[in-house]
Amino acid sequence: MKVLLTGKSGQVGYELERSLQGLGEIIALDRIQMDLTNLDQVRAVIRAVQPSLIINPAAYTNVDQAESEPDLAMRINGEAPAVMAEEAKKLGAAMIHYSTDYVFDGSKTAPYTEDDATCPINVYGRTKLAGEQAIQAADIPHLILRTSWVYGMRRKNFLLTVLRLAQERDELRIVSDQRGAPTWCRTIADTTAHIVAQLQPFPAERRTGDRRASIMHDLWQNRSGLYHLTAQGQTTWYGFTKAILEHPSVVKKPIVTPITTQDYPMPAKRPGNSVLSCERLTSMFCGLTAWESALRLCQEN
Repeated sequence: MKVLLTGKSGQVGYELERSLQGLGEIIALDRIQMDLTNLDQVRAVIRAVQPSLIINPAAYTNVDQAESEPDLAMRINGEAPAVMAEEAKKLGAAMIHYSTDYVFDGSKTAPYTEDDATCPINVYGRTKLAGEQAIQAADIPHLILRTSWVYGMRRKNFLLTVLRLAQERDELRIVSDQRGAPTWCRTIADTTAHIVAQLQPFPAERRTGDRRASIMHDLWQNRSGLYHLTAQGQTTWYGFTKAILEHPSVVKKPIVTPITTQDYPMPAKRPGNSVLSCERLTSMFCGLTAWESALRLCQEN
């Protein structure tokens, strides 16, 4: 199996390159090698590599900046995945793509399922939904994995921001009325690798150029679709912050004060409820770790 992995320098892409080892020939590319703002380059790279599986964690993820750069966010999050899906169709390839809890408006009180109606309330959510819809419309074997509140020990994320601010301030004022599941990027990568392993073997031959050719095993056809992939359980940004600071590695522990969303206005609206039900994924593929356990493992790495 030849796997084309985008965004290898990002949080999830970095972990995926490592988690996927042993599952095939992994061709991992960064933004320079495959710029998602350049759709012609995206097509050219896929045609040159001719993968049997495209895994796309690359995305425009600056939620607030997207409000002032909607066209750029749409190019990366909506149009580029559409091109990938079109090229996958021509090759008879499959695709794994990552989306977000922000496709929902947060008005539901219970966890969101894959069957709930989407209604994004910010540009980021709208562009990620466009990417989902384009892949679904391409009629290829695919997995769309929605996740939430992604963090890790590299790049820019909430965990690292809290650790930095804890050294600089005596008090942290953190929003306590938005709920979700903090999800370690390694959890996403390891779960993806486990899923890919279950979707093998692949047929040894294919008819390159035949639009109706498929190199995917029947399991892809039976399991293709939309899934939620987050850590298990839920908390608030306030609760997440308290858990981060409880770790023994955090020496300076500032006071954490809960505030409301209205107390901390941002350019992009956030859903009040970002909790996703992962029952479909856990029943079809594998279990998922509780967010508290994953956080401890992350901070100990």
